[in-house]
Amino acid sequence: MDKFLENVAAVNGELNSFIWGWAGIVLLIGTGVILTTVTKFFQVTHVGHWWKETIGSLFRKNSDSTKKTDRKSISQFQALCTALAATVGTGNIAGVAAAIVVGGPGAIFWMWVAAFLGMMTNFSENVLGIYYRRRNKAGEWSGGAMYYLKDGLGKKKGFKGIASVLAVLFAVFAILASFGIGNMGQINKITLNIQSAFFKNVNLGTVGGMPILGLIIGCTLMVLGAVIILGGLQRIASVAERVVPFMAIAYILGALIVMFTNVGMLGDMFAAIFKFAFTSRAAYGGVIGTVILGMTQGFKRGVFSNEAGLGSSVMVHSASNVKEPVRQGMWGIFEVFFDTMIVCTMTAVVVLSSGFIDLSTGNPVSAGIDDSTLVSSAFGNTFGIAGEWFVAVALLLFAFTTVLGWSQYGSKAVEYLLGEKAVKVYKVIFVLMIVSGAVMTSSLAWDISDTFNGFMMVPNLIGVVSLTPLVVKITKNYVERRIKHKDVEPMLSYDSEIQKEMEAELDKE
Repeated sequence: MDKFLENVAAVNGELNSFIWGWAGIVLLIGTGVILTTVTKFFQVTHVGHWWKETIGSLFRKNSDSTKKTDRKSISQFQALCTALAATVGTGNIAGVAAAIVVGGPGAIFWMWVAAFLGMMTNFSENVLGIYYRRRNKAGEWSGGAMYYLKDGLGKKKGFKGIASVLAVLFAVFAILASFGIGNMGQINKITLNIQSAFFKNVNLGTVGGMPILGLIIGCTLMVLGAVIILGGLQRIASVAERVVPFMAIAYILGALIVMFTNVGMLGDMFAAIFKFAFTSRAAYGGVIGTVILGMTQGFKRGVFSNEAGLGSSVMVHSASNVKEPVRQGMWGIFEVFFDTMIVCTMTAVVVLSSGFIDLSTGNPVSAGIDDSTLVSSAFGNTFGIAGEWFVAVALLLFAFTTVLGWSQYGSKAVEYLLGEKAVKVYKVIFVLMIVSGAVMTSSLAWDISDTFNGFMMVPNLIGVVSLTPLVVKITKNYVERRIKHKDVEPMLSYDSEIQKEMEAELDKE
């Protein structure tokens, strides 16, 4: 078993270095820059509008955001919660801690940069996802990068073959990523934090080279996952709608208490974030090397956290009852904003106020700091043992709902490749793989997740960049109709029949 894992780690290390080299980072951030520019900084210039049409709409009576129009779709809010369930996970807790430990406080600045640009990447993905979605044989909406690659890029002269290949590659990478970022990485962090918080001095031994305690935790999560995942999207969305708001508010409140307890350190914390984003840390050599390290960690962990650029959340956003592509695109902006700008920032404040990071040098105070349990230890400084329990429970909810959300992503990728019947087989395999995450080494689980993220990102961003003119056209159409109140024919779908159906629905509003 150990030899096998060593071989897996070696191969994955080579792939990870390739995909997360400068080419991948330039593609990711460059796409965000392009989309932000061509949409005229939509996330800033129309901040009031997208805020009102997303989270603000939840407080309006008879809002479409919370309504389910039929049993084959989910509400816009359920789509957001399911997407947030998949994005707000270990990346927001352990991922932020890892970014700070490896890349220094400056990594948080680059995480913010990635999120600001990622808002428009996620917006564009969801606009294209809604525009190119279609109904499957069961009458459910199916959408995702594979569809806008095949039906969008594929319609361009000379690109039909390459578009079909890219669509297949995306679907394959999405399935693999669902086992990495969406399963093993999440379960691994759940297991480590449960063991650290509740079973510090418990050693049940091993069986077949695997820790028995880890197996017990993994099997328990597997059974719970089976009950929800095998129930399909409606059950996943129903659980997400109830759990995500509760867990997010509870975690933010806990982090705010830690922040106000250490309010005197706020100035030094934010100074360290901006300082070490552009200068070297004491123990890590020259400025260029440490800034690059901070940028890399910030970008990688930012993507791991909010998934902007992966094309993943499109697969659940496309299942909503929304008619307007831009409306769901704006939920994508809010998703990234909430995930990174709020939740990840709260985690960064907790970590940087913990005393485990030297704010004058930007380095961990000791070489033995474990990023996987750093946040729970930081909460423990304020709340005692209850703080460690709180983080363990928060991470359990964050990470487990991520597993639920990603099971839907993988299901849609399998549906695209092999048809609806194969989805049932995939779900069974996905549920069984939960146990493997509980017994895998932490570093390997994270590294595999990073690798699959990168490979999933490439075909998706090729599709998004190539279809940027269409995103601009759809966005302009929406702004003219909904904001400037011009009498313009709406752009709702590439399919004429779906276009007519959505227009009829809009006329009823």
